[in-house]
Amino acid sequence: MQSENPVIADFVKLLNSAAGTIAGMGREASETAREKAKVVFGGMDFVSREEFDAVKDLASAAREEVETLKARIAALEAPAKPE
Repeated sequence: MQSENPVIADFVKLLNSAAGTIAGMGREASETAREKAKVVFGGMDFVSREEFDAVKDLASAAREEVETLKARIAALEAPAKPE
């Protein structure tokens, strides 16, 4: 048979309450940090991966077209060979 000591029972209740409070503080801190991150990163203009890849493809195609046009201009500006 266990004897209940009121001091020990009160101490255990205090520890349980403290543990619950600390856990609640941790959850609240995590939620606050998440909200702060949303505010900080939400104001920035990030592009999606799909948009980035589309612009990258357009730039690559434009670069190829520029090279082709440079070659045509060089051929047109080249001195004509006498026949």
